Amino acid sequence: MRRAVDFVVMANTFHGVPDKARLARGVAAILKPGGRFAIINWHHRPRDETTVLGKPRGPKTEMRMTPSDVAAEVETANLKLVDVIELPPYHYGAIFENPVH
Repeated sequence: MRRAVDFVVMANTFHGVPDKARLARGVAAILKPGGRFAIINWHHRPRDETTVLGKPRGPKTEMRMTPSDVAAEVETANLKLVDVIELPPYHYGAIFENPVH
């Protein structure tokens, strides 16, 4: 398959993907060299600590992933973690790049 895209973003769903490494390989297959894959995720905190309008929000506590957990899955597809940014109050963004060969 020809690499066709510069950027892929996935928000608030990576934690629930059954085969995260397979998904990462699929993204890597369509990224141009130098293309980026951004994953926005909930911080690994107890769900009852991430409230909106007084009610817990986000995935179950046991499904939440740290940035290093996400990197361990995505880097199996030869995508390299280039940055982790804070997205207050409850999220972070992990940004991966497809290396230029």
